[in-house]
Amino acid sequence: MSFTELITSSLEAVTAALPGGGERRDGQTDMARRVAVAIESDGHTVVQAGTGTGKSLAYLVPAVLSDRPTIIATATKALQDQLANKDLPFLADQLDASFTFAVLKGRSNYLCLQRLDELEADDRLHLDLDEHDDGEASGSIDSETLVKLRTFASETEVGDRAELDWISDRDWRQISVGRDECPGAGRCPRGDDCLAEKARHKAAGADILVVNLHLYALGIMVDTILPEHDVVIIDEAHQLEDIVAEAAGHQISPARVRAAARNAQSVLAERGAPDAAEAAAQALHVALEGRIGDRLVDGPDETLGRALDDIRGATERLLNALRAVPDDAPADTRTKVIRARQVATSLVDDIDAIRWPTETDVMWVDGPSSNPSLRSTPISIAELLREKLWDRRAGVLTSATLPANATSQLGLPESAVTVDVGSPFDYGANALLYCPTHLPDPRSSDFRSAQHDEIELLMSAAGGGTLALFTSFSAMREAVERLETRLPWPILMQGDRSKHALLQEFVDDDETSLFATMSFWQGVDAPGRTCRLVVIDRLPFPRPNDPVLQARRDRVGAAAFRMIDLPRAATMLAQGAGRLIRSSTDQGVVAVLDPRLATARTYRWDLINALPPMTRTKDREEATSLLQRLRDHQEGRPGQM
Repeated sequence: MSFTELITSSLEAVTAALPGGGERRDGQTDMARRVAVAIESDGHTVVQAGTGTGKSLAYLVPAVLSDRPTIIATATKALQDQLANKDLPFLADQLDASFTFAVLKGRSNYLCLQRLDELEADDRLHLDLDEHDDGEASGSIDSETLVKLRTFASETEVGDRAELDWISDRDWRQISVGRDECPGAGRCPRGDDCLAEKARHKAAGADILVVNLHLYALGIMVDTILPEHDVVIIDEAHQLEDIVAEAAGHQISPARVRAAARNAQSVLAERGAPDAAEAAAQALHVALEGRIGDRLVDGPDETLGRALDDIRGATERLLNALRAVPDDAPADTRTKVIRARQVATSLVDDIDAIRWPTETDVMWVDGPSSNPSLRSTPISIAELLREKLWDRRAGVLTSATLPANATSQLGLPESAVTVDVGSPFDYGANALLYCPTHLPDPRSSDFRSAQHDEIELLMSAAGGGTLALFTSFSAMREAVERLETRLPWPILMQGDRSKHALLQEFVDDDETSLFATMSFWQGVDAPGRTCRLVVIDRLPFPRPNDPVLQARRDRVGAAAFRMIDLPRAATMLAQGAGRLIRSSTDQGVVAVLDPRLATARTYRWDLINALPPMTRTKDREEATSLLQRLRDHQEGRPGQM
């Protein structure tokens, strides 16, 4: 029996064992066979697999049975949890194969026992001061939280922040360390007990390792972050380009310089070097704050270059002072010194990279005025991926939506196979794509008012149950403000609570609606009656002033719109529309309130063809009638549907 035949028969057995009895999906089988060929031949395959394909089992079964070290990189925590807590344990029970699997996250996701020890020591010192000097305790984490963290540390086997739903971001930052701060197990007093190191050791011995895309991107840049592996499977691969570009980039901000100064000050008796770094950070702030949003085509100007040089000099002064700390200092102090030196060294490395950019880099200033940041990243990551990833191992990339130019964007070899295995859902029967061509052009002053009226009519027909996706925060907020008093059903808004809490409330109540922006266009899974209307406010073309995309447009020239902007808009539009049909029984309407989807002669079919094959209409009555029928059926009215 060939490897692909083994995969086919094993997949059939696995799906038959699913709760409720699985059904054969041709797309899933096709995908599994293509993944098997890629793994067996050390090749590369790009698979577009629509919702409902069952793509996780389609790539997991070949990965497990190949007996080759494999890393699966995912873009969302939900998918990571599904793989680690559901799919892989299920396969361990069902397949006649012995394999191990593990999850690995970035170092800052794990509790640092050394930092906890240091904070407890600081807290005891402050308590002593209170007792003898009537001073006020100034511990950075309150005593009650420290006690709870110590209890957690004594009970946990993993030390993952995900196990704690009560700790704030601020407190967690103080009891965790990033890659640039950790001195390493060999130089840390708690190295033998280190939770992050335990996770790394387990990951190194696993046959299947699950990571998120951000960690994998760092692993592409730094070989020591991830264990050796023969195969990589990248899920939600439409996000790979942006995530790798971010990992390959550099950033300098006043807050980062101040953090280096504070780390050094914690172990230095003299304030000279830290004070100089603080002053340099302030000068950088002044040099950057008036340029937020600017792309620096020619790199740092004279003023900014001088500020960077001053920061480098101040950081070197910090390093010299830290090197002068005696070797016979207490162990905890030596650990703090190593941590402070690593923070400062990483800062110097990024200053050197960003001070003299190459012609293949794009540089810009962004961030809030309180902490502007100077950033740079490669214009293209295709060559980087080719050299550091595809030339070294077999690769499978998959997503429900992939841009047409994904192969060239991501530097895949010409031999890479690209396939669309479709979706088992009947979009033509269950989903209606509605585009109201009577609305004004989105760039006109009366567009939003007309759009709000349209949303009100559609939501009234649906009886709530709407996921409204906007391309800007201002458009979202204005829509909520205008509509929440005109409709009787609750409207949730992104930012009111955590994403998880908002989604849970949206799913729990069939009449509740959720208005959100770009982070909700993908990775949101709300099957069933809770989401029967998806509204998209306008075509999601990227911002014309995005500095990275500006640089890519300049490089492409006259073809920029078709090569840069249109593929991104098509992918994001398909992601947004894909929130509607999440199971074979889902029904509803996707309303794209941008008439250009129906009227733009030069590109509308590029966008429409990227969407699931829904029935299309420009007739409002057809859309509202379907929504009303769904509402009546939901409310149990006889004779409907």
